[in-house]
Amino acid sequence: MKFVIQRVLEASVSVDSEVIGQIDKGYMVLIGVGQNDTKEIADKMVKKMVGLRIFEDENGKTNLSLSDVNGQMLLISQFTLYANCKKGNRPSFIESGAPDMAEEMYEYIIAKCKESVPVVEKGSFGADMKVSLVNDGPFTIVLDSEQLFS
Repeated sequence: MKFVIQRVLEASVSVDSEVIGQIDKGYMVLIGVGQNDTKEIADKMVKKMVGLRIFEDENGKTNLSLSDVNGQMLLISQFTLYANCKKGNRPSFIESGAPDMAEEMYEYIIAKCKESVPVVEKGSFGADMKVSLVNDGPFTIVLDSEQLFS
């Protein structure tokens, strides 16, 4: 499982020119689900993400978590995070989770985030989405379950 977490001042996602999810200060997260991902891995990833201290305190140090700043989340499914570009110039996506399993995991992650974050918005799984954001910093963190928990 891979999460690309961007600290944002604001973010939104649109489908067919209609905004379906929008947040103010918080995280815009691209979520990639791999073939071997489980709910146990998702639980660990969500716990790690929610606990990250990447917001600045009064001294300019990154000591504050999402809850400390009343941050919001926008969660976007992104199977292309599992692109394999080793051979040729056309990426392969065989390492991505099957669509049914990946969508179930995505919805599970959304539900887990809602347990600890008051405002959680989402994209539309499998849709052609347009994502807009103002990255604050810029500050971007990549969490990869294979690197964190293997």
